[in-house]
This record gives sequence, structure tokens and C-alpha cells, in this order.
Amino acid sequence: MKYLPRAATALALLFVAPAALAQQAPAPAPATQFKDADPALWVVKDEDTTIYMFGTIHVLPAGLSWFDEAVRKAFDASGEMVTEIGEMPDPASVQPLIMKYGVNPTGPALIDRLPADKRAAFAKAVADAGIPAENFARLKPWFAANQLSLVALMKAGYNPASGAESELAAAAKAANKPVSGLESIEMQFGFFDGLSEAAQIQFLTETLGQLGNVGPEFQKMVDEWSQGDAEGLAAIMNEALRSSPELSKMLLADRNARWAEWIDTRLDKPGVVFMAVGAGHLSGADSVQAMLEKRKIKSTRIEY
Repeated sequence: MKYLPRAATALALLFVAPAALAQQAPAPAPATQFKDADPALWVVKDEDTTIYMFGTIHVLPAGLSWFDEAVRKAFDASGEMVTEIGEMPDPASVQPLIMKYGVNPTGPALIDRLPADKRAAFAKAVADAGIPAENFARLKPWFAANQLSLVALMKAGYNPASGAESELAAAAKAANKPVSGLESIEMQFGFFDGLSEAAQIQFLTETLGQLGNVGPEFQKMVDEWSQGDAEGLAAIMNEALRSSPELSKMLLADRNARWAEWIDTRLDKPGVVFMAVGAGHLSGADSVQAMLEKRKIKSTRIEY
């Protein structure tokens, strides 16, 4: 998996915010055939509280039948749903956040902030994306990386507006089920923007060399998710974040520790909760489950 596109991985396994930018992408064509998928599901419970933990992928191809069996049963049994950012914001409300966290109005243009030997690759990636170069001139490196990854995913046939959260949100609305968020979209933008300049540049330059492999490598990730292979997803995340400890800490460890604290607190209140977060948070050594174990809270994989 050494050629795995890191920005696309972070997008699909860890963050909702970048995908929210493409909410207005054309709706995917209805699938004519469906493939059964059984993504992983865990549960944490005490005497009067049950919290289901479901790992999502924020960008999915059409034709996967995943919202059924144990996942649907857990969702239907829940009195509320909790996701990373709750209800998806409308694009108009996101634009000011882009200007605040994704744009650098002063200083050198983005291409001039890159290492000299990466500038040609950056210019080519922007041209291949079909976006005028001036549109990227003032973007911060993290935002440019995510935008280029989104375009590559869309060219590979993925619709950023068709992730698991979209279907879950529609089902929650139909069932009049309350939805809340562990974070806000502004917080997620802030996480990326809080990365050092060096980490952001690395995030972008590593992405440039991997955009051409987005389609096939992303499909491998979807396959692991569909098979409920948490260890396989952990291997993907470990490879994707191996070169940047700063990114790994920000994307995974710190957030998972906060979410484990949220679960610990929520267990004090009776009820049944369906918690849906990026699948990368529920796999690997820094997973939410590992953080719960440090708090002496047991999580159990639901086999189905």
C-alpha cells in the first residue's frame, strides 16, 4: 500500500469536513446492481446505556448494500445518532470557513512556498484537475491537498456527497431521530489549519505524487471496509500517516482520546446511541477502542 494517496485516505477514513465542500456535486447515478458489504460494528454498554460504534467511509461508490443487518438493527434500536459534525452544513455557511482556514491572503503564492523540485508537479496537478492556476494561488497547503484529492476521487467515479453519513442522515431525518456532533466543521478545518507549515507542505507534496493512483488504491480501502477488516484499515492508516507523526497525532490520537472521554461521560446517561465516525478512528493502536481500554471501558465487536 506504499502508493496509497494520503490526502484521500485522511478524507475518507477520518474527516467529514473536506467532503462537505462537495455537497453540491451531481448525485450519483442509481446503482443497478448491489454488492453486499458488512462493515465493522462495535458496542459499549453498561446497566442502562448502550453505545454502538460504527466506522464509516465518507466517500463511497454506488452499489454497496451496507445499511442492513446488524448495522440497521443497531441504528433502529438507537434513540439518537452522533456523528463527527452532526448535521451537514449548507455550502453557504462553509464559504466563510474556507476563507478563514483554507486561504492565505498575504505572502508568497502557494507554488512559491513549495520546494523547487515539486513546483512543476503541483502545476501539472492543478492543470489536470481542470482548475485555473490562480484559484490555487492563495490556498493553504492542507486545503490544496484536499481539493486535489477530491477532484481525483471524483474523476475516479466517487461522489464526495455519497458517503455513509449521507444515507445515515437521511434515515435519521425520516425516523425523526436527533443528530448531534462530536465536533464542528469549523473545528475540523481548524485541525488541518493548526498543522505546522512544514507538515502542511509535506501533506501536499506527498499527495502530488499519488493522485494518479487514487482510484485503484481507494478501491482497496473500500474493499477492506466492506469486509469488516478493521486490521486491514489499520494497516492503511499506519502507512498513510507513517511519515508524519504530527499529522497522525492530530488526525487520530488526540481526537480519539477526546471521543473516548465523551463515551465515558455519555455512559452516565441512560439510553441507546448510534455513533458513526470515520472508520480509521475505530482501528489501530490509537483507536477509540484503545483509548476506552485505558479508561477500563470494554468495547465488543458485533459479529454478523
